[in-house]
Amino acid sequence: MTIDTPRLRRTRTAARFVTLVVGALVMIVPFLYMLATSFKPNALAFEWPPRFIPDAPTIANYVEAWSANNFARYFLNSAMVACVTTAATTLLAAMAAYAFARFRFPGRTLLFWTMMLGLMVPGVVILIPQFLVARTLALTDSLSGLVFFYVGAGMAFNTFLLRGFFERMPRELDEAMDMDGAGPIRRFLALYLPLSRPALATAAIFAFLGAWDEYTWALTTINDPDKYTLPLAIAQYQGQHATAWGLVFAASIIGMLPVIAVFLLGQRHVVAGLQTGAVKA
Repeated sequence: MTIDTPRLRRTRTAARFVTLVVGALVMIVPFLYMLATSFKPNALAFEWPPRFIPDAPTIANYVEAWSANNFARYFLNSAMVACVTTAATTLLAAMAAYAFARFRFPGRTLLFWTMMLGLMVPGVVILIPQFLVARTLALTDSLSGLVFFYVGAGMAFNTFLLRGFFERMPRELDEAMDMDGAGPIRRFLALYLPLSRPALATAAIFAFLGAWDEYTWALTTINDPDKYTLPLAIAQYQGQHATAWGLVFAASIIGMLPVIAVFLLGQRHVVAGLQTGAVKA
């Protein structure tokens, strides 16, 4: 038997601290390097040793990245697609989760786990069947087509997340509203949605990130340059300016700003959702 001495506890604590610091550095250092390079002239992008604080920082890369190649249009395309996807995915997933959590109907369990099977299939595997479906439905080369498939891709995970939250809500609340004559729709709108704001915020953040950062499906289905989303635009930008890394990194930083803003705004709700068991089925 191992004796838990104060010295052993301090050693374990120090080991955890060192592991966390190393992990944090592995994640943060590349971002800091990208941020620093975005403020450097292109001639100094690969200077050695690398400087994380440029001697003469410049915002020229940001100005050029935003003003060149219709970048603002691509940013707006991504914003429209991500916002519509987030709203639709969160609402539909909440409705599906409510049905799975509070109603009993034939095939309920089978239907739920069939939906969960979608989480086990990599998106690349179904890329060609998806494209054939999109072409049949005339949803290729359109932003609405992106929204349609992004909503479908996010439904399974967000339904799973919200179902766990709804199942943990006391049945007495339903019974109290039943006594007031509230039907299923009123209970959903007046009870479940207001009380599940932390879980809804968590689902909305996941939906937004999935739509904002998605590249493979957009690359497959979008051909019109005017309908490019931001990941496509940055990739195209990098191809046209293969050595202008400061320019590419500046464009990437601009693309990251909405993600950072959404996370900072929703962080409190996400933590609350996780603490109340929003991810437990």
